[in-house]
Amino acid sequence: MAAPVLDGWSHVYSGKVRDLYVPTSGDRGTVLVVASDRISAYDHVLPTPIPGKGVILTALSLWWFDQLADLVPHHVLSLDVPDAVTGRAMVCRRLEMYPVECVARGYLTGSGLTEYRAGGSVCGVPLPPGLDDGSRLPEPIFTPATKAEVGEHDENVSLEVVAAQIGAARADELRDLTLAVYARAAGLAAERGIVLADTKLEFGALPGGPDVVLGDEVLTPDSSRFWPAEHWEPGRAQPSFDKQYVRDWLTSPASGWDRHGDAPPPELPADVVERTRERYAEAYTRLTGAPLPDAWNAAGTARPGR
Repeated sequence: MAAPVLDGWSHVYSGKVRDLYVPTSGDRGTVLVVASDRISAYDHVLPTPIPGKGVILTALSLWWFDQLADLVPHHVLSLDVPDAVTGRAMVCRRLEMYPVECVARGYLTGSGLTEYRAGGSVCGVPLPPGLDDGSRLPEPIFTPATKAEVGEHDENVSLEVVAAQIGAARADELRDLTLAVYARAAGLAAERGIVLADTKLEFGALPGGPDVVLGDEVLTPDSSRFWPAEHWEPGRAQPSFDKQYVRDWLTSPASGWDRHGDAPPPELPADVVERTRERYAEAYTRLTGAPLPDAWNAAGTARPGR
């Protein structure tokens, strides 16, 4: 899915999900961040988009930025964006990003569970014995990872590795902010019947301004695991309002795909697309209490065959 051509903006980069643009003239300290409908899993961008997904990522990020504004400044400047990307784009301050994925975990699952089962710790943080998939941790932990290019794998690392990259004081600051954001978000999610199992944040520095600014997206189904609290039960995979449904299908016999092989992932069936869409929508409505954005509904009705 090619990045759209937008008047007044020049495309400079595409990640797994987002397309970035800079102004063709004027303030070079701003960037247009466009959330596409692309979805990634197991370090692959899948060939099938999830219609309207970028709208949910943008709307939910904006809601969370408001909830967190007293904890850490964010990079959003305005929503005055080209009509072609209304509802899925933000004009943001251009940051110098720290080269680390800042992950907070309150529950054990995913790569953290794999690492724990191998050695009883996650990113150098020792954990008590007897934990299982979905277990609540004694307290939330900071488990950073290195940033990977598209098609490559993020690697869990220790706080000491991060400190060696950006300095001990800054590493401690990112850890403390990550855990503070997680605590605020987990409390808000719990009030709405959702378990926030873990989340990934990205921070950057603003030239001549704050040294730590919350960037990228925040607390969406792409970067977080959201579980319905009423169905949480350690010892098994949890139902979720995120892209875990896609991961599960890709590793099931139904997909016929070997994630450890050389073949790219297959197209997603229509029912997997629809059920994934439903999960993103429910995450948004449960958390915010707001109706779905108009752009989300438009994306759904514009799908082929609808």
